[in-house]
Amino acid sequence: MIYSFPPFVNKETKILILGTMPGIASLEKQQYYAHPRNHFWKILFTILEKTVVSEIYEERIQLLTRNKIGIWDVLQNCERKGSLDIHIKNQQANDFEKLFEEYPAIKTIVFNGKESHRYFIKSFGKIKGITYHVMPSTSPANTMSFEKKLKSWSVVFDNL
Repeated sequence: MIYSFPPFVNKETKILILGTMPGIASLEKQQYYAHPRNHFWKILFTILEKTVVSEIYEERIQLLTRNKIGIWDVLQNCERKGSLDIHIKNQQANDFEKLFEEYPAIKTIVFNGKESHRYFIKSFGKIKGITYHVMPSTSPANTMSFEKKLKSWSVVFDNL
């Protein structure tokens, strides 16, 4: 059984980015999106700061804080061989009702990939008052080019 990280949110968080479950590299480093070929941080730094990605995890988290963005995973725990979502079994979702109750400023969810969206909808359906955006996964398993991922993610953040 593997477990997700606690949410990174605060009372100022307006946008919540949701993955499905941390991959092996993230679990080993205990950091969100730690795989060196994952485009998550490069996309956010490019869109929000127009600068190169900081290698310092605390600076990555500060980027989120400055932009009122939180991150978490849809699943609290599961069984999975490797890092691919297709291998997930016996999953349990995180407690989003409690999260939204505690952090009512969250009005937008950005799903990092179709699988996170699928698991969320399966467990919670559509929550009133929350806008959903399903983005291409930033995972290296998604072979879409960085430029195409960036263009898709930019549309969402340009409109927020």
